[in-house]
Amino acid sequence: MSFESLGLAPALLRALAEQGYTQPTPIQAGAIPLVLEGHDLLAAAQTGTGKTAAFALPLLQHLSTAGATQTRRPRALVLTPTRELAAQVHDNLRGYSKHLRVSSTTIFGGVGMGPQIQALRRGVDVVIATPGRLIDHMQQRSVDLSGVEVLVLDEADRMLDMGFLPAIKRILTAVPKQRQTLLFSATFAEPIKALAMQFMRSPREVSVTPPNTVAPLVTHHVHPVDASRKRDLLLHVLSQDSRRQSLVFSRTKHGADKLVKFLEASGMRAAAIHGNKSQNARTKALGDFKNGRVTVLVATDIAARGIDIDQLPMVINHDLPMVAEDYVHRIGRTGRAGSEGMAVSLVSHEESGLLRDIRKLLKQEIEITAVEGFEPSAPLRLDAGAPRPVQGQRQPRAPRNGGHAGHGGNHGQNRNVAANAGRNNRRPRRGGSASRPETRG
Repeated sequence: MSFESLGLAPALLRALAEQGYTQPTPIQAGAIPLVLEGHDLLAAAQTGTGKTAAFALPLLQHLSTAGATQTRRPRALVLTPTRELAAQVHDNLRGYSKHLRVSSTTIFGGVGMGPQIQALRRGVDVVIATPGRLIDHMQQRSVDLSGVEVLVLDEADRMLDMGFLPAIKRILTAVPKQRQTLLFSATFAEPIKALAMQFMRSPREVSVTPPNTVAPLVTHHVHPVDASRKRDLLLHVLSQDSRRQSLVFSRTKHGADKLVKFLEASGMRAAAIHGNKSQNARTKALGDFKNGRVTVLVATDIAARGIDIDQLPMVINHDLPMVAEDYVHRIGRTGRAGSEGMAVSLVSHEESGLLRDIRKLLKQEIEITAVEGFEPSAPLRLDAGAPRPVQGQRQPRAPRNGGHAGHGGNHGQNRNVAANAGRNNRRPRRGGSASRPETRG
């Protein structure tokens, strides 16, 4: 199958050819014809499957062929959970639309609103926004969504996890009821189906990836270790090839910062990316990682959404995710496009239950190998009564005298990501009303 067979316009085909794309991915082949026909769409697609083009290409074709309106109100709105994903979608849109007269801009937090307001006043066809900052513009009446013809919710499952449902519902009241709605999610979980039932019109469904699967070229390794020695084992693993780029996941923002300080003090080139970082700092860290100036990027689950790096060789779980499905999201960033990938998890006895849940979800065995010199004092338990971290539980810490032990980056901040993702990342709003996730973009 070729892109030509999907019915895309010559200008789009030309842009795709210039970027070296010749054949659509399964999600693109399934979604693009349905969107071009005008259907609402409920699509299940993991990160790295080409889902951005699946909605961006038909969206751009609609805007270029439907004819310009008299006003410069946004005609399409793309909602994303994070700033990084918004920036990534914007970059892709600009690449696909280089031969079209379609303008786009991003709206997210962490940067001043002034330039965003100016861009909206000049007029723009497509707005790519995070929900929180878009609400800010709605409150200031600096954005008019009454002309939106196409609404896209990208990574809708993560937006729900982050507590954005009230913001989404409020945004839905500001866009026309007569519109095309495209919802992309990693899974068709019940909350997603319930959301679709509320605001979509007889959506067609496309699912190209079996739920909770990882790329077949990814190898999984578990190294059992005491929680107090995780940092040292992480350094040992990374030192096996200090030039290899690695994405390291920390359960908390504080833990991510502690890991970066430790790795930098040990001679590694590392950077952190999480919700407490400014947008400029996050953009710089991601850019430095992509171009090789930084070899280790330490991220939290929420901030990692939107990280799209081809041929990333290794993902390391310094802390296991509290929700097994998030393991799939994390590991989905390696083993792409036919390249081999490695997933390494450093697992303490207290995380045995989390590892059991992950193995059950994946329906496959994961190699468990103790690293010489880092053997744990207590073995992992993978039975039904296996222990797991609970909210507020502190991990064991070694005495401060002697080495770096006792600074594993957890510091008792283990929390349930799914239930508390929004609460973990909240901070008081300046100027008043009810709080919402700090990671609003």
